[in-house]
Amino acid sequence: MIRAVVTCGYVGTLPKAPGTWGSAVAIPLAWGLHWAGGFPLLLAATFAAFLLGLWATDRYLAGRREDPSEVVIDEVVGMWITLWPLSWGLTLAGSEPHVFPWPGWVIGFLLFRFFDIVKPPPIRWLDRPGALGVMLDDVAAGAVSAVLVLAAAWVAHGGL
Repeated sequence: MIRAVVTCGYVGTLPKAPGTWGSAVAIPLAWGLHWAGGFPLLLAATFAAFLLGLWATDRYLAGRREDPSEVVIDEVVGMWITLWPLSWGLTLAGSEPHVFPWPGWVIGFLLFRFFDIVKPPPIRWLDRPGALGVMLDDVAAGAVSAVLVLAAAWVAHGGL
């Protein structure tokens, strides 16, 4: 059960770039959550996934100091945070729940992967051994990406 959680249903065990696979699978999951309950459900699911991921990662690491590549629950949480502005905007606009604003979701994916891989400060400062470090650097990458997604949406929708 713990391995299923940290690998997001074993997505993290796919060969080549498991973090990218974890981030990619987060998009249809977020869309499904948005479809089912709008931004409030995505927000609640993100917090629940963070807490579940923190618990499961702590047990999965069991004293190991490294962040195994198959652990991708952190990417899912970070990617969902990246997508918050899009879900929030769609919810505020009263858009039909099935609407999939693909440009924003693709930009969010690319931004999140960039910040997750490069880990510029302050993201790098949060990348520490242990479950909290595993989770927090992706939360920070998601937060930075969310701000940039929000700025891109503002520009794209005539904010300038």
